[in-house]
Amino acid sequence: MMPYRLGLTGSIGMGKSTTAALFAQEGIPVWDADAAVHSLYAAGGAAVAPVSRLYPGALKADAIDRTVLKHWIATDTTALRRLESIVHPLVADDRAVFLSQARSDIVVLDIPLLFEKGTESEMDATLLVTAPATLQRARVMARPGMTEEQFAAILARQMPDAEKRSRTTHIIETLSLDSARACVRALIAHIREYRDA
Repeated sequence: MMPYRLGLTGSIGMGKSTTAALFAQEGIPVWDADAAVHSLYAAGGAAVAPVSRLYPGALKADAIDRTVLKHWIATDTTALRRLESIVHPLVADDRAVFLSQARSDIVVLDIPLLFEKGTESEMDATLLVTAPATLQRARVMARPGMTEEQFAAILARQMPDAEKRSRTTHIIETLSLDSARACVRALIAHIREYRDA
């Protein structure tokens, strides 16, 4: 039986990574889209050869240098679309392998651009992790090297939180670790009750 696929998303600074870790602590396997991209770009990764053919300057020490890619994307309006045409199918393949090997009734698929890329259609349900805008800003601006300009640019690429709220199945507000953990446990119980009904 295919595991129940819960798509986890949330804008920067909303507590998505922390929430994913809470699911993992409850024994729920978590697939992380960002981690998949990192491994694809690492030495020996499936994206190294095609990306280095697309943009040879990105190849450093047999791996793809993400800083070089960011600069290229910032200076060439066609770069992101061309890069995504290579990387997205490889990420989808990685996710498919994870699902085929999962031995759990529920899995969490941590996908930052879940709604932006239309991937929610592949999920049984979606979970939006959110927090008030003031808390989000405080968390993001506390990150080393973060600037107002970078924060604004990241937000501009992400769907507004209000729109995500209107499209998701479940919402967890990450006001505190204890409340988020309680919500994660309640949601796991709810999904299992729903599946067994």
